Amino acid sequence: MADPSSYRPATGSIPVEPGVYRFRDSHGQVIYVGKAKSLRSRLNSYFADLSALHPRTRQMVTTAAAVEWTIVKTEVEALQLEYNWIKEFDPRFNVRYRDDKSYPSLAVTLNEEYPRLQVMRGPKKPGVRYFGPYAHAWAIRETLDLLLRVFPARTCSAGVFKRAGQIGRPCLLGYIGKCSAPCVGRVTAAEHRAIVDDFCDFMAGKTDAMMRRLERQMNEASGKLEFERAARLRDDLGALRRSMEKQAVVLTDGTDADVVAFAGDEFAAAVQVFHIRSGRVRGQRGWVVDAAASAAGEVSVPELVEQFIAQFYGPDDAVVPREVLVPELPEDVDALTEWLSEKRSARVSLRVPQRGDKKSLMQTVARNAEQAFVQYKLKRASDLTARSQALSELQEALDMPDAPLRIECFDISHVQGTNVVASMVVFEDGLARKSEYRRFNMQSAGGDTDWIAEVIRRRFARYLQERIIDGEAERAEVEAAGGRARKFAYPPNLVVVDGGAPQVAAAQAALSELGITDVTLVGLAKRLEEVWVPGEEFPLILPRTSEALYLMQRVRDEAHRFAITFHRQKRSKAMVESELADIPGLGPARRKALLAQFSSLKRLRAATVEEIAAVPGFGADLAARVAESLRIGDEERQPAVNMATGEVVG
Repeated sequence: MADPSSYRPATGSIPVEPGVYRFRDSHGQVIYVGKAKSLRSRLNSYFADLSALHPRTRQMVTTAAAVEWTIVKTEVEALQLEYNWIKEFDPRFNVRYRDDKSYPSLAVTLNEEYPRLQVMRGPKKPGVRYFGPYAHAWAIRETLDLLLRVFPARTCSAGVFKRAGQIGRPCLLGYIGKCSAPCVGRVTAAEHRAIVDDFCDFMAGKTDAMMRRLERQMNEASGKLEFERAARLRDDLGALRRSMEKQAVVLTDGTDADVVAFAGDEFAAAVQVFHIRSGRVRGQRGWVVDAAASAAGEVSVPELVEQFIAQFYGPDDAVVPREVLVPELPEDVDALTEWLSEKRSARVSLRVPQRGDKKSLMQTVARNAEQAFVQYKLKRASDLTARSQALSELQEALDMPDAPLRIECFDISHVQGTNVVASMVVFEDGLARKSEYRRFNMQSAGGDTDWIAEVIRRRFARYLQERIIDGEAERAEVEAAGGRARKFAYPPNLVVVDGGAPQVAAAQAALSELGITDVTLVGLAKRLEEVWVPGEEFPLILPRTSEALYLMQRVRDEAHRFAITFHRQKRSKAMVESELADIPGLGPARRKALLAQFSSLKRLRAATVEEIAAVPGFGADLAARVAESLRIGDEERQPAVNMATGEVVG
């Protein structure tokens, strides 16, 4: 644990201008990024009496070994630079406003000749119009199912659309009236786009005009005694009304706004966001983050608001509404408003609602945040306690100088010595850190002990190459790279290998060969869950009910899952390669193209000649040859059956 006074800069050397600062640990990795209107005032607050600091802030300043800063001209520049650095370095002590899942949206692919309505997740794509996000994909599909009878637009994939056109027969939706079937020419491209435009207008809130038009058409049909058409229009009106009931009006003035509320304590905060478009609730998002306490030790809602806005609206594809309603205004509200307006290319209002419908809506969002936080505490309280207890028990059982805040586990996966791979998984503070996972293709021959030694040797050899040492050349190199941690530059406190005494001995030999002496090594044997320590004749037996053993089992099982997944991918690829190797005219480049397109042998066998011919570099003749070869090979693998007895022959 570092003493903050050992790296505290002289007060007079810290500028009073606005800027962005970075704390680094002893390995040079950036662990915290912040911005300040006055760098001197903000940084001095971190070097107060340790007992007066918030626990998370105290942990950060004692983990850090250096602090540096960059001066900028304005607070807006500081805001932009802070967001870019948080995104680039992913500092472990910064609040991360990231969901544990990808929220779905209703997407309309306006960039296609025949636009498609579909559920879409992930980053926004150009030429696609999005409605949402929604909390659940089933909610989108339910709404879409209601609206398709009124707006019978295409919802099928490109492959289904192409195949329907080739055979001249639409899918089921075309037969039941929920698709206008442009694939078989029932409507032209212009007529289909008009249907899609009406759908987009309805989803954008132009509902009254649509309802009036349908009512007028229904009355006209009834007046002309076209009762079947009038009945269909009546049903369409009912479908639209049911769809509108699912999206309650909360702001009668048709406002576009995001309403944000927080609830929490000094350690964590629940965030709830309601997306209001055209006065209606179009989506809701919520998650829980570590509370970003100030150096003074108090949880600050304005700071939470500031960090939320910077990270939530920072990505290029973020949608910025006309209004952002928050519970409290941050200190630099003018800079945030200016930045949001630049992102939207129009004026954005960042404010606290004072009365009326917007204040009532803010209270509703706040109640949702409070409820979410209560559920979080009920769910996670035992987990947080268990993780802390597990780390303490491991430290005591293994006689470690510090708690194992970073654990790395290695496992080997193979089938009779073929397609041998290794995995490395990382747990920090008792939780999986999947961005740090690594996988290895084994290069040496031998057995499990040889492969364990190889993966340990390769991992720590890279660590020795990449670690930061005191020296002008190395420091300059790191400064040029911006202090970002490289793939293997961050060492673990504890290394776990899957296996018993032989595997541990092999791993220890590899560490000794490299001169690594400050990393604790153990092995976890599956049979009796014994913990093997290097040089010990007998294993360490942890109590079956201990949190330490449970944590090690989770780490080991995750390493096994990651290894076997990679092994199966590699084996599947090898099978495809072997199947395709003997086909004339199919060289390495074309085999690679097939793998990229179909990813598995099962999918490739199920593909049609036309689908194979659509792969770059393939013509009709070669595609037919590939399909025929795979079909023949599949038939050869089928067992012969005696039709009289039903028994397998041969």
